[in-house]
Amino acid sequence: MGDKEKLISDESVEATRNVAKKDNYLKLPWYFAGGFLVFWALLFFAIVIPLFYKLPTPLTMEDAKKSVFITERAFNNLYTIANIGNKLTGSTENEVQAVDFIVNELESIQSVLLTDYFTLEYKTEQVSGGFAYSTMLNTYKGVQNVVARLSPINGTTDDALLINSHFDSKPYTNSAGDAGFMIVAMLEVLRVIATTKQSIDHPLIFLFNGAEEGALEASHGFILNDPWAKTCRAVINLDAAGSGGKDILFQSGPNHPWLIKYYKQCIKYPFATTMAEEIFQSGIIPSDTDFRQFTTYGDIPGLDMAQVINGYVYHTKYDLIDVIPRGALQNTGDNILSLVRCFANATEIYDTAAYASGHAVFFDFLGVYFFYYSESTGIYLNYGVAGATLILIFVSIWRMSSVSKVSICHVIRWFILVFVIQIISFVLGLGLPIAVAYGMYSLGLSLTYYSTHLLVVGLYVCPSLIGLSVPITIYYSLQRNDKLSNPYHLQLALHSQAILLAVLAAVVTYLGYRTAYIFTIPLIFYVGSLALNLLTTLHDRGYSWSGLLKLSQVAPFLYSSYLMYVFIVALTPMGGRAGSGSNRDLYIAVLAALGTILSFGFLVPLINSFRRPSFVILGVLATTALAFYLASSTQLGFPYRPKTSGQRVSYLQVRNMFYEYDGTLSKDESGYLFSFQDSRGATPFAGTKVNLTGLVSIADRCDTHMMCGMPLYDYRFYANRPYLKWLPRSEPIVPPGDFQFELLNKTSVNSTTMRYWFEASVSSHMNIFLKANEDVEITGWSFLESYLTNTPPYFIYLVHGIDDSPYIFSVDIWKSDGDFEVPSFEIGCANHVVQSPGDAEAVKFASTFPSFSILAQWPVLYRRYIF
Repeated sequence: MGDKEKLISDESVEATRNVAKKDNYLKLPWYFAGGFLVFWALLFFAIVIPLFYKLPTPLTMEDAKKSVFITERAFNNLYTIANIGNKLTGSTENEVQAVDFIVNELESIQSVLLTDYFTLEYKTEQVSGGFAYSTMLNTYKGVQNVVARLSPINGTTDDALLINSHFDSKPYTNSAGDAGFMIVAMLEVLRVIATTKQSIDHPLIFLFNGAEEGALEASHGFILNDPWAKTCRAVINLDAAGSGGKDILFQSGPNHPWLIKYYKQCIKYPFATTMAEEIFQSGIIPSDTDFRQFTTYGDIPGLDMAQVINGYVYHTKYDLIDVIPRGALQNTGDNILSLVRCFANATEIYDTAAYASGHAVFFDFLGVYFFYYSESTGIYLNYGVAGATLILIFVSIWRMSSVSKVSICHVIRWFILVFVIQIISFVLGLGLPIAVAYGMYSLGLSLTYYSTHLLVVGLYVCPSLIGLSVPITIYYSLQRNDKLSNPYHLQLALHSQAILLAVLAAVVTYLGYRTAYIFTIPLIFYVGSLALNLLTTLHDRGYSWSGLLKLSQVAPFLYSSYLMYVFIVALTPMGGRAGSGSNRDLYIAVLAALGTILSFGFLVPLINSFRRPSFVILGVLATTALAFYLASSTQLGFPYRPKTSGQRVSYLQVRNMFYEYDGTLSKDESGYLFSFQDSRGATPFAGTKVNLTGLVSIADRCDTHMMCGMPLYDYRFYANRPYLKWLPRSEPIVPPGDFQFELLNKTSVNSTTMRYWFEASVSSHMNIFLKANEDVEITGWSFLESYLTNTPPYFIYLVHGIDDSPYIFSVDIWKSDGDFEVPSFEIGCANHVVQSPGDAEAVKFASTFPSFSILAQWPVLYRRYIF
C-alpha cells in the first residue's frame, strides 16, 4: 500500500472513530435511561390511575331543591331493594316484594308530580313467550314488568325514549350492583324530571323488568306485547358486569351515529370506546344484555351502558351495598339524567329511521374529554395519516441522504435492514407475552394475576418491553456504519415502527374494524413531531429531535395505557367465569402486549440514546424474573382471596332417573355435576377438605346419551359440556318437593303423525330435552315452531314468574310407517330447585369448600322417558 493510500485509510479509520466518539459523546449517561422508564411509569400511576377511579362528590338531601340527582335518596332505595335478598325470577322476593317496592316508589313520585308539566302512568304486567337464544329455546310465562310513562302535559307526539334495567337476580346474590344500582338510579332520574319545571318534547318510558338474568325474557315480552313498546324510538339500556365505579358505554346504534352526538353533548363523565363495542360483539365476553332484545325484536337503536369495575362480586353473594361507593351512584345518576334530558328533546326521536347512517368511532380521553366522528371520517383519517406517514418518512430519508452526503439508495438499504429488525422487535413484543401465557397455563399457573394486577406488569408488560428493545439494541451495539450517524439510525427505527402502525391501521380499517383508531392516535402524534423536527432542522442536530418526540408521545402514552388498563380491569374478573376450557391468560397477555406496543413503541428505541442501554434491559429482565418467582412460588400468585376475588364453583346436585319404553327404571344415579368456571378447574382444592375422589369427565357420555345424559342447566352448561365433571354419590339425592311430569294423551293427526300432550308441574326453572329416533321426525310442537330447524337434540329452557300453573305442551311425531307402538323418541325433564341448599349430605359437602370458594349449587331431579 502506498503512502497516500495508507494516509487516506488511516484518516478514514480515524474519522470512523471520531464519529463513534462524537455519537457516544452525544448520548446521555446510562443512569438516565432508568429514569427515562421510571418517568413514564410515574406518569401512568400519577395521572391514569387517579383519573380512572375518580368519582364525583355524592349529593345529599340538602341539594334536593337544585333539581339534580340526589345520591342520598337513591342510596336509601338501594339499601331497601338489596335487603329484600335474592330476587330469583319466580320467587316471592322478586314477584311480590321487589314489584311492590318499585310500585310504592312510583306512587311516591306521583304524589309530588308537577301536574302542570307532566302526566305519569304506571302499570304491572305479565308477559309470556319464547325465542331462540344461543343453543336453546328460551320459553317463559308470567314474568313481570313494572312500566312507567312520563308524558309532557301538552305533548304532541307519542314517539318515546325507553330507559330499561332489571330488578331480578342470579341465584345466591342480593344483586345490589346487578342491577339494583341501575333500578334506583332510574327511579331517582324519574323523580328529578317529574319534579323539575322543565318541559320535554317526548314521553319517557321507564321499564323495570323482572326477568333478565335467565336469558333476557322480560324485555322480550315487553318489546313484543306491550302497546307502549310500539311508541319507543330509542333506548338507554342499563346493566352491570361489576359493582361500583364508572358506567361504560360499550354498545351504540346500530347504524345511528346521532346517538353518540348526544352522548358527547350531554354526558357529564364520559367513559366509552368503540373497542369495547367491537370486543363485546365478538362474543368473547361471557355476558349479554337486554339491548339485544330491543335492537333485534323492536328495531330500536340506543345506548348500552354498564358498570364494569369490581367484576369479582358480579353474580355472587358479595354483590352487596357495602362495596358500592356513593360517588359511583352519583356518577351514573348524573350521566343518565343528562342523557335522558337531552334525548327527551331530541328531534331525531320523531323519526329515527331517517337518521340511520352508519356507525361512529368514539372514545374518551381519561374520562376528561370525549371524541367521536363518523365511520367514514375514520376511514379517511386512518388512510390519510398512514399516507402522510409514508410521505414524511421519505422526506426524512431524503434529508438524511442530503446531510450525510450519501446516496438515497444507501440510506434506503440501511432503512430496510432496520425495518426488518423492527419487525422482529414487534413480533417479539407481541409474542413473548403470549408465550408466557401459554407457558403459565401449561404449568397449571393460570390466573396468577387474578387478585394482584401488578403481576401483569412483570409477567406480560416486561416481556413485551424486552421483545421490543433487545433486537434493536443488539443492532445498534454491532452496527459500524460511519456514513450515517447513530441519531439517524435511531430515527430509522422509529420510522420503521411508524410504518408498522400505518400498515396495521390501514389493514384493520380495510377489514371493517373501527378499532383501527388505536393505531392512528400514536401515529398522528409521531407524524406531527416528525414534521416539526423537519421544519426546525432539529431532525439533523444529533439527538435534538428526541425532545419533541418525547413530548409528542405523552398524550398517546396516557391514552393507550389508560385504554388497556380499562380492559384488563374489566376482563380479568371475567376470566373467573369464562369456563374451564378457556385460557383467559391469553387475552390478558395480548391486551398487555398491545398496550405496551402502543404506549412504548416510539419510546423503547430511545434507550439507545443513552449509554449502556443493556442495563435497562437487564433491569426489566430482573423485574420479569421477580414476577415469575412471586407468581409461581408465593401466595401472591394464588388467584383467589376470600370475599374480594373468590373462585366461582358451580355444580348441580343431580338425581338421574332413566325410564325405558315399558316404564321400568333402568338407571337411578346421584352425584354432583361440576361446571368449573375458570381454567384452574379442581386443582385449587388439592390439600383442602374437599373430597373429589372419583371425579370423572362426562365427555364419553355425550357420544351415547341425549344431552350427555345430564340435566344441563342452560346454554353455558351446554357449551362447556366437554369439560363437565361428575362426582358420584352413593346416597340418593332427594330434591325438596317433587314435580309431576306425565303424558296426558296422544291423538292421531293423520296416518303418519301422532300428537303427544304432556303436563309438567315444576319449579320456576326447568329444562326439557327432546330427541327423535333415526327413522322419526319431530314435525311440530306447541313451542316456537322456528326452533325446529335447529339440529336435535332440542334444548328447551323454561322459566316462570308469578304464574306457576303447570306447563301443558304438545309434540308432533312423524313416522313413515305410522307405527307408534314401538319406541319413537326420548324426552327428558329436569326440575331445578334453585336456591335450595339440598339435603343434609349436600350441605355437609358444600361446607368443606375453602373460604375462597363462592358456590352456586342446587338440587335437580332429571327424568328421562322413552315414548
